[in-house]
Amino acid sequence: MTPPTTPPPSFTPQLSSFQGTQEFSRRSGGRGIGRCLFRNTFVWLTNGNSFWFYPMFALGNSIIGYRWRGNRGWVYDVLNRNRIAFFQCY
Repeated sequence: MTPPTTPPPSFTPQLSSFQGTQEFSRRSGGRGIGRCLFRNTFVWLTNGNSFWFYPMFALGNSIIGYRWRGNRGWVYDVLNRNRIAFFQCY
């Protein structure tokens, strides 16, 4: 599994700008995060953290991919689907 070759978009989405629209998804809506596979996705966790993520596989409650760590670039990570409050893919 190879990380993305380019950084995510240079902007940081604000959840408040999406609330009340259909432009963002709750973790259980529609096809879920599966529709964001292999796309830059901004994730808001239930603990308040938020970051760019590049999901590659969705297996059960695990979302496997790469998290953007700024100067460190893309770093392999596994997210628990239940910890995702909202997400938006680009």
